[in-house]
Order: sequence, then C-alpha cells, then structure tokens
Amino acid sequence: MPGSPLAPIRVPHWPAEAGAGPDFAAIRAEFDVPEEFPPHVLAEAERQAREPQLPELDATDVPLVTLDPPGSRDLDQAVHLATRGDGYRVRYAIADVGAFVLLGSALDDEARRRGQTLYSPDRRTPLHPPVLSEGAASLLPDQLRPAVLWTIDLDADGEPIRVDLRRARVRSRDQLDYPAVQAQSDAGTLPEPLALLPVIGALLQRRAAERGAIELGTPDQEVEAAPGGGWTLLLRGDLPVEGWNAQISLLTGRCAAGLMLEGGVGVLRTLPQGRPEDVARLRLLAPALGVDWPADVGPGVVIAGLDPARPGHAAFLEEAVTLLRGAAYTPFDGAPPAQAGHAGVGAPYSHVTAPLRRLVDRFGTEVCLALVAGAEPAPELRAALPELPALMAASDRRTREVERAVVDATEAWLLQGRVGQTFSAVVVDAEDGRGTVALDGLAVRGRCTGEGLRPGTRVRVRLEEADVVARTIRFALAAPS
Repeated sequence: MPGSPLAPIRVPHWPAEAGAGPDFAAIRAEFDVPEEFPPHVLAEAERQAREPQLPELDATDVPLVTLDPPGSRDLDQAVHLATRGDGYRVRYAIADVGAFVLLGSALDDEARRRGQTLYSPDRRTPLHPPVLSEGAASLLPDQLRPAVLWTIDLDADGEPIRVDLRRARVRSRDQLDYPAVQAQSDAGTLPEPLALLPVIGALLQRRAAERGAIELGTPDQEVEAAPGGGWTLLLRGDLPVEGWNAQISLLTGRCAAGLMLEGGVGVLRTLPQGRPEDVARLRLLAPALGVDWPADVGPGVVIAGLDPARPGHAAFLEEAVTLLRGAAYTPFDGAPPAQAGHAGVGAPYSHVTAPLRRLVDRFGTEVCLALVAGAEPAPELRAALPELPALMAASDRRTREVERAVVDATEAWLLQGRVGQTFSAVVVDAEDGRGTVALDGLAVRGRCTGEGLRPGTRVRVRLEEADVVARTIRFALAAPS
C-alpha cells in the first residue's frame, strides 16, 4: 500500500574490534553544533519555568491528547477532533513558547543561535533548555500548561470555514505514540479525542492531492542503538497514522498563512512549483521505471499512488526530489510576496506548530495571535521577521550536514572489513556510468560506478571502499558470475 511503513532492516553486529561505533560527538563538533547552554541562559530558563504566566482562558475541559514518537518529551502539540454538523471541529493546542521566551531575552538570543532542535543517535541537542522544552513548556500529560489553542471548523469537504486561536490554559489527558495509536486504529479502538483522525486525515490527504500537493513519502535512513550495543541502520517509512496526524499540522499551517496574507504581515514557508523541464524529464523516465502517468494527471497525483517498496517506484521518487527544490522562509510586511505558495502543500503555508523545536514557529504564532485579536504585531516582532530566513537557512544547513555525516559514518562503520564482498542492490539513480545504489537487506546507500547502471534495476555490486574517518563508501558494478 502506498505510504505504508517499511519493515525495519537490521544490520548484523560486527566484531568488537571494529569499535563501538562512529564518533557522533566529533561530527557535532565539526559542524559547530552548540551543545551546552550558557549558565545565564539556563538561569533565565529556570526562572521562567518557576513562574509560568497562565492565560485567563481556561480550556482544561477540552480532552486533548498528544501524539508523538515513543519516548518523546518535547511535546509541541495536543489535539482533539470532533464532528460539527455535517463537518468537523479540530482543536489543536500548541505549546506557548512565547510565554517563556521573550523577545530580546537571553533565551531568545540563544534560540536564534541554534535555530532548531538537532537529533543525533546518541543525544538530542535542544533549541531551548530542557527545563522548558521537556518540562514547563512541554504539553506533558496531566500538567496545567499555557498553550495557543487553535479551533478550526471544517465543512464536509474538509475545507476550513472558521479559524480562531487564542492563548489558553490546557491540560493534556494522555501521551500517546504512533505505533500504539496505529494498532488502536487497526483494531477500531481509537480513544475519543482521536477517533476521527483516520476520517479527517484521509479527507485532508484527498484535498491535498486535488490541490496538486507533492508528498514523496520516501523512507528515511535512520541510525538507532542496536540491542546489546553498537548501532544499526534502518529504513523507516511513515505509519498511516503519522500521515493523518501530519495533515492536522499542515491544516493549521495553511490557516496561519491565510491569516498572515489577509493581515499583510508574517513569514511563510514557500516552495516554487517544479520547473517544466524537470516535470518533462520525469514524464520521460516514468515508463522505464514502471510508473503509469496519464497525460492529464499532475505529478502530485502520480507520486501519491506509488509504492516505495517497488524498486522502479523508489527510483522514480528519488528523481522526483528535483520537484521540491527551492524551499525558503519568506517574510513580508505589506504586499504579499510574489511567490507565496508551497508546492509540497499545494497552498500558502506557514510553520507554527513546532515552537519547542523550531525557531520560526514562535514568531509566526505571535503574528497570528496579534492578527486574530485585531491588533498590529509589536514593532520588535515585525523587526525580527526579516532576520528569520538567514537564521533558519543556517540551521537547516547544519542539520542536513550533521544528519548526512551521521548516516555516512555509520554506513562506513558497518561495512568496514567487507571490502571486496559483493551485494545485491537496486539502482536508484544513474547517469554516465555513475549512480547511487541501495543494498538489499541493508539500509545502506552508496555511490557506484559501472557501465550499464539503469535506475530501477537490480544489480550485483562490489564494495571497493569503506572509510570510517572519511565517512565514505564506494561500490563498483560487479561482473556477472
């Protein structure tokens, strides 16, 4: 089924002499990841955590629940879904980071330096001190918390007809995780706050496809601790419940963008439409990879129907990344930007639902709160908006570099000592005798050379190099036996 998760691919343990694993701390140091918080920032966080400003509006009667990966502590969102006439009501509480982190404060300065929470296999490097991000500001269960409560009414077709947000005190009823909720969904035993998640989530997914939204849905390489020590690589795709839950966040981001565009001020997450030449190239590639692409259908619909477990479809999805280049944060104050849309969402969109983990969300939320209240955003808030694109671009770049280095180092560490061995693999991209292959049975991808590499085909490859220090692996097309 398209979008279904891939089973984890475990890598066998290697001999102890191979070492305990890659040096993830050295990788973070190489890319200047800020590890410890300065003492004065920690002191300010402690003060703010002891004296939270709780809003007057009491929404503790709303039976909200959080839904996150297992073991999460930085809980940004809590949700409750209900019917309303022939439509639906979405109530979405977002951690009110602005109640703790004031503009111009030491916490604000440090958050701007970090940009976002960075996740490594051995530790989390948070945007805010843990006393806030995993404590006083996190929507942990059975705790009274300040939040920004979005109320979004949808018609029967899943289109927003009323949007409201305001600061409120909330109390989450339960901390749920994706695997458990997926099992409940499969069994038809979802708890009341999430009982409509499959219905509303699937409805929003259909509306997104109709808008031409593009969601690649390719599985990610993830490094995890292996039982008994060491590390393992796995390929992980989203569970259906994760896709439905993501639609609630995307819905809120679309509503936020609408408020900003109507109010004439804000910061959007933008992505231009794919270039016609890239779409044309994909159309030419589709038949060779077993992808059916009717002439009157856009790329988003085609992509939504693919199964990443099929080699040809996986190769097509790799090539389709070219359609999602050029993402940016776009602030504006006055006339809307010429490029206001997000091709991946199929509509204007803004980041407002993860303020514990992403800097820009706090600013977008404060803009929306002011606009809904009929007020002008504070001058210092407006002045900060043009600074956000550079801060987020630097943070995004560092995060990508660290994540890529972590995976590269782990791949090399897992394959060291196996130079000369051959593996079965799928070619995911290739041009002029060079390409990328994904090994069968191992969540490893690497560059490969050899004439005859064709995307979507299965081949035998020989490992030529596995250098842990350089974080490189290299394959060559093996001669037929």
